[in-house]
Amino acid sequence: MDLKEALFKYCLRLGDNNLILSHRLSEWCSNGPTLEEDVALTNIALDKLGQARFFLQYAAEIEGKGRTEDDLAYLRYEHEFFNTKLVELPRGDFAFTIVRELINDLFDLFFYEKLLHSKDEKLAGIAAKALKEVKYHVRHASSWIIRLGDGTEESHRRSQNAINELWPYTGELFMMDDVDKTLIDAGIGVDLASIKPLWDSKMKEILTEATLQMPEAGWMQNPSKFNGVHTEHLGYILAEMQYLPRAYPGAKW
Repeated sequence: MDLKEALFKYCLRLGDNNLILSHRLSEWCSNGPTLEEDVALTNIALDKLGQARFFLQYAAEIEGKGRTEDDLAYLRYEHEFFNTKLVELPRGDFAFTIVRELINDLFDLFFYEKLLHSKDEKLAGIAAKALKEVKYHVRHASSWIIRLGDGTEESHRRSQNAINELWPYTGELFMMDDVDKTLIDAGIGVDLASIKPLWDSKMKEILTEATLQMPEAGWMQNPSKFNGVHTEHLGYILAEMQYLPRAYPGAKW
């Protein structure tokens, strides 16, 4: 695999992950448990959409075939998306959303801190911008998980159920293939094995404070980011997200 192909796929993975999670978070708009939380989740969704745009813009530039960020977001099919299964799962209840946020945001925090040192100036620049937002996202998710876990019997039960349900999807965050190896060797990509201990340690610290149990290591889901094989949920997301651009090609706001 040459460097250009690896970098294109790398940017698609990062862009797709942010794009799909942004869509899931946007489903809370007007449905938040409080007005303040409704606004917070919507703003986080917008932050992730902005990060998705940066990565997909760069992917289109690397590909050099005339496609744009919009083409990559709205005119690809399900098997051409390389986000993790974690982000495409239905939004669930509020505890499920917060636990998924904590899992993903902690990963993003340590990932972007490493990506800051990439030899690719554009990736390093995107990481610098995203890191400011992700630090807030981590504070938001961790403060909520502590309130929910150490709150009522009901909030504790729902939070622990969400952790147990989502845990098999955490392994795909740290799995690597030839794309990662090619970019790590070039000083561009992030060695995900280097951030796993950091993620484990911080996750355990937060869950302990929340009086929640961190599951033992066990069976993990196969990663969608390698082969584009997703859960049945992604197709429904794309059908909703892509309807307008496909029905009215070239439509503008």
